[in-house]
This record gives sequence, structure tokens and C-alpha cells, in this order.
Amino acid sequence: MTTDTAPFRVRDWLDGRLPADWFTALDVTVDREEITIHGTIPAPEADTPEGRSGRITRFREETRAARIEIARELEARTGRKVAWGVTCGETSTVFTRLSVPVMTRLQQPQRQVLDTLVEAGVARSRSDALAW
Repeated sequence: MTTDTAPFRVRDWLDGRLPADWFTALDVTVDREEITIHGTIPAPEADTPEGRSGRITRFREETRAARIEIARELEARTGRKVAWGVTCGETSTVFTRLSVPVMTRLQQPQRQVLDTLVEAGVARSRSDALAW
């Protein structure tokens, strides 16, 4: 397992590994637990929300096996999970995303705000409210 996973190195590896026709632009984000690969694909001729949604769905289905293989290779090299996302025109979606628990120290006024959101039904829990 390689621990040298600075964003530019992961990006360099992906530039060589990803099929050239997948994305017109690529954004790679690396943190301690996860690598998010977010690419831009061309908008369809009918550049409507439905057309873009269809293009994203087609991309997701057509590239699934290759994306899984690339993610496994990258996970083996870095020890991090890989998430994929796509932007098509004005529509953006992330296919997978890792949820990592974190601990936050809050003082009573902040906890009261969270509890108010939970009591109002806006959030299911303090964690959900904090995500806001």
C-alpha cells in the first residue's frame, strides 16, 4: 500500500488510467478516508434536465464495470475508498460517497439549535442537523 497520495499524484495516475473519452474535465479530491473522482461529461443535444439525467444514467451504467476495476486498483494503492461523481451541463450527481463518523464538541447554545431542528422535524438527529 502506498501512502504517498497527494492529490497531484492521484490525479497523475488517473490521467494515465482513465479512458480518454470519459470526461472533458476532471476534479479529484483526496482526504484521509476517501478519494472523490468527479468528471464532466458532454451535455446531450437536448440540454434539458431530463436529457442530462439520461446522459448521466447512461454513463453510469456503461462505465460501471470499468469504474469498479479502477476504484479497486486505486483503493489497493492508497488504502482509501473511491467515490465517483459526474457533472453534465447544470446537473451534477455523486454515485457513491463514504460517510465517516466524526466527533464535534459543541457548547450548549449550538446543541440547542440542533435539538430545535430535530424537534421541528427538519432533521432526524443531531448528526443530520449538524450536516446542515
